[in-house]
Amino acid sequence: MSSSSPVSAVGSEPTECRESVPKDVIHTNEHVLEIVSDSGEGAQKCGQIFAAVSAKMSYGVWTVEIIPAEIEPPARTPASASGNLIRFGRDRITNWGDEVKLVVAFNEQVLLSQHRLDALADDCIVLIESKWSTHSDEEICQQWKAAMEEIGESGYRIIPVPMEEECLRRVDDPRRGKNMFALGLLAQIYGLDLEKIREQIRAQFAKKAPEVSKSNCDLLELGVEWAEGNLDFRIEIPRIEVDEPRVVMNGNQAAALGAVASGMEFCAMYPITPATSVSHYLCEMFENYGGKVHQSEDEIAAAGVAIGASYAGKVALTVTSGPGLALKTEFIGLAIMTEIPLVVLDVQRGGPSTGLPTKVEQSDLLAALFGQPGDAPRVVMAPATIEECFHAMITARRIAKMFRCVVIVLSDANLGTGQQQFRRPALDERWHAAPPNHRAVGSDERPYDWDPETGLSQRIVPGQPGGMHTITGLNHDQDSQVDYGPEANQLGCNMRSRKLALLHETMSPPPIHGDDSGRLLVVGWGSTKGAIEEAVDRARADGHPVSSTHITFLSPLQPGLRDIFERFDHVMTVEINYSDDLDAPHITPENRRLGQLAFLLRAQTLVDVDCWTRVPGQPLRPGQIHDAIHTKLSSISEMETTPA
Repeated sequence: MSSSSPVSAVGSEPTECRESVPKDVIHTNEHVLEIVSDSGEGAQKCGQIFAAVSAKMSYGVWTVEIIPAEIEPPARTPASASGNLIRFGRDRITNWGDEVKLVVAFNEQVLLSQHRLDALADDCIVLIESKWSTHSDEEICQQWKAAMEEIGESGYRIIPVPMEEECLRRVDDPRRGKNMFALGLLAQIYGLDLEKIREQIRAQFAKKAPEVSKSNCDLLELGVEWAEGNLDFRIEIPRIEVDEPRVVMNGNQAAALGAVASGMEFCAMYPITPATSVSHYLCEMFENYGGKVHQSEDEIAAAGVAIGASYAGKVALTVTSGPGLALKTEFIGLAIMTEIPLVVLDVQRGGPSTGLPTKVEQSDLLAALFGQPGDAPRVVMAPATIEECFHAMITARRIAKMFRCVVIVLSDANLGTGQQQFRRPALDERWHAAPPNHRAVGSDERPYDWDPETGLSQRIVPGQPGGMHTITGLNHDQDSQVDYGPEANQLGCNMRSRKLALLHETMSPPPIHGDDSGRLLVVGWGSTKGAIEEAVDRARADGHPVSSTHITFLSPLQPGLRDIFERFDHVMTVEINYSDDLDAPHITPENRRLGQLAFLLRAQTLVDVDCWTRVPGQPLRPGQIHDAIHTKLSSISEMETTPA
């Protein structure tokens, strides 16, 4: 048994001092917790602060936001659940893990939503607002009773907490402070640095009156006090001090910072979940570096404005999600035909149509590759970590400029809204492009003077003396004159494609996680990397010869894939998009729809690539992937032992 510091060490004097109760100490190397409330009650803010402070204390962190699809869903319903899941621990954390071990729930209905997702461990500790059990509204009491009966079938340890009653000691409206009280509970349970939390609170509310920060800090300390005096456990996680500068942020913020670091100076977008916050982060800092953010009237206009900005001589950015990518299709074709550099950041969500606005999928791969009339080659790349979201924007700008092409960066909601700690990038001047070339254009130079070996040509920008020429979306010759002839069309297609072949020559094969050969190779792309590698490590610990590889460049595909695949008996992709299960009604090997990466790899390598995909609207869990690996290995063994 151990006890924590006395309440008086917390900070400001509480109105009522409680004695600390003895604590059972749970020792573990990592933990998964969740804060969940009705939309608008601040659970996301509570989780963001908790994660940021944990990272600043040198813990590895990964977060997943729980966001309802509606802006204001009905309160006290499972559909209104909003909050944050945090996995943090001693070592580097790369995904959200398998099961939640501790929940702070602001009502029983949002707790019920997470219970029904089978996301909570059997021995999960649940801290839940107690007011609903004795509410004056009989219907609410019945809802509480029904929910508790359903939840009671599990083995959770449920601890009622009088959150609103406690908060009313300091504020008139507990909905505007209960999240900070919850943060205090968690701070005491996990032993977080209270001064770092106060600093984070002050930073969060820096644009508001000082009284707002003070009130939130008071509620934080009230939560610490209540936990000291009432909870009989705490959780102790060791940490490793780091001696290098680190940062903590989500993928959208990393992408915004990467855009600034790359030297891009213009972003045009129309707000769309889950990509909108990229523009929010850019708006806070872009003008300090000479940049501008333009909110267009719609997705189509945003693409057109970005192309216009790029036409002036640099490289512009447009940010969107799946439905917006569909609307930008025609303008992306214009950029490809005219060879105007453009970077498109697609923070993927579920579809089709409006689909799952706040949920994650990897369903835009084929749209990014082929969603275009005519032959329209473009570069497509997918960061796998939040750190890579930063560097991907730098790489995308450099490729777009050098090869005069469109580069689509496929992030997703898991990366975009999740937080992770990583090493602070060291500024490199090579990330920036040279100023536009305004020298006089020679009389023998042409707007599309393609090098037949590389497909590259010198870019002529408006204002260059002697460089006047016409730009249209029609097929053109090397002088940019409209030309419908067969030779001109064949030449243009050849040159636009040859640039990608040249880029392909500069790439390296993807690294292999595990042995270079074996029984099964698991292939992924994008945000599934951490969960895949953790699942593969578990399978290898079980004695199975399994490895994985993760593909960053999807157009052109990284080289050496066929050689890698042939060193393994079987290859299987893991993706967050749809594929048919072979045992589903009416599904045969002939009519089965495959995962999007599996479809692409089979066509490109002629290797019989299988797939395991799911579309739960959530990131994949390493335990799920581990089970899928075991199922695949079992089916392989069964096929090999079954007589022909």
